[in-house]
Amino acid sequence: MLEEGYAAATSRRVAARAGVRPALVHYYFPSMDDLFLAVLREGAETNLDRQREALADERPLHALWQLNNAHGARLLMEFMALANHRKEIRSEIIGYASRFGELEESAVTLALRAHGVDMAEFPPVVMSMIVTSLARILVLERSLGISRGHDEATAFIERLLDKYELPPN
Repeated sequence: MLEEGYAAATSRRVAARAGVRPALVHYYFPSMDDLFLAVLREGAETNLDRQREALADERPLHALWQLNNAHGARLLMEFMALANHRKEIRSEIIGYASRFGELEESAVTLALRAHGVDMAEFPPVVMSMIVTSLARILVLERSLGISRGHDEATAFIERLLDKYELPPN
């Protein structure tokens, strides 16, 4: 999916990549949607585990930023493209995004509160969305070969993260 997009992912290609016969893929995944859902669920759980690890890091905001810039973000975007055509995929992504966003918002809330930031002026959910969205746009643009403003945007976010990182326990 990452190399050629979701439309290029067929049971024959999956079987060839896995070194098995297509019938075995169909045995475990009767439809490509079943396979897509299994991959999405496994990836989502893995990413939620990584998010929990990031939140336990000594610099959780930085760790979350890195997580949102990771390889998995590109795969999530490919699944989002697929979700435009598959209701079950869309529902799964909505559930995952809700869980991921709630945990991230909690970390941002703690950080803003620890630094005395006016949360009415800078709502944690909005700040979380801005940082996450920027990370995803950077991943998307990088995959297209676009780099204009990336270094500056990254430096800007990292300065903010340095300023508002949670104090050590």
